Amino acid sequence: MVTKEVKAIHKMIRSSTQKVNLIVRDIRNKKISEAMNLLKFSQKRVSKEILKTLNSAIANAENNNNLDIDKLIVKEAHVGKSIRLKRYNPQSKGRAHQIIKPFSRLTIVLEEKL
Repeated sequence: MVTKEVKAIHKMIRSSTQKVNLIVRDIRNKKISEAMNLLKFSQKRVSKEILKTLNSAIANAENNNNLDIDKLIVKEAHVGKSIRLKRYNPQSKGRAHQIIKPFSRLTIVLEEKL
């Protein structure tokens, strides 16, 4: 049996990997409709970015691969580190403290369930 897979990657999510992974682990192995409902009603700021990536993967499945949307499930969803912006906050006596602004990379893989 050949299963078709479609993926979408979001490379620059302005949040840490731990915060993104809190939401992503809830949508793994779920149907598309369930995953979208979880993301729409989530209180976390990063859930909007994850929903955009999921919608992109759905559009890829529908337009590029002609898959049935009702049969799609989230096969894989994983988060990795991306770049880290470094900023400096001036302190007294000529010192400076480093502020690190992390970015994350999100990959969502959809599969057509037969």
